[in-house]
Amino acid sequence: MTLSLERINDAIQFRGTNGGYDVTIASSGDQEGISPMEMTALSVVGCSSIDILMILDKQKQEIDDFHAEIDGERAEEPPRVFTDLDLRYAFEGDVSPDKVRRAIDLSLDKYCSVSNMVDQTATITYSFSVNGERYEQEA
Repeated sequence: MTLSLERINDAIQFRGTNGGYDVTIASSGDQEGISPMEMTALSVVGCSSIDILMILDKQKQEIDDFHAEIDGERAEEPPRVFTDLDLRYAFEGDVSPDKVRRAIDLSLDKYCSVSNMVDQTATITYSFSVNGERYEQEA
């Protein structure tokens, strides 16, 4: 994997690319772009969402709509790593809540490389809804 980063202005703002797609990276919310920590959180929820949807597709679950969100808490002192991440997934369609739960667990515990790196410093929790009915992570 080769990625590149180029400074795009006098501010601390960059364009990152994989050779085909670009992302604007900024040092803070004061500038246009996504901060590296925001990108990390998005990578956790993005990676797990890909796994979950692929697993559910293989199980012939009919997903009409999908949405995910993530909230993160960071340590007070440098290096200000994530200490807690809470993921929320929402599914619409003919979807079994038991299969959704199993897909999320498989992703976060086994398949999602990003969550498996981040969980070295952060507690990752989740909840999900199916057609508006909310389910919590089992202990």
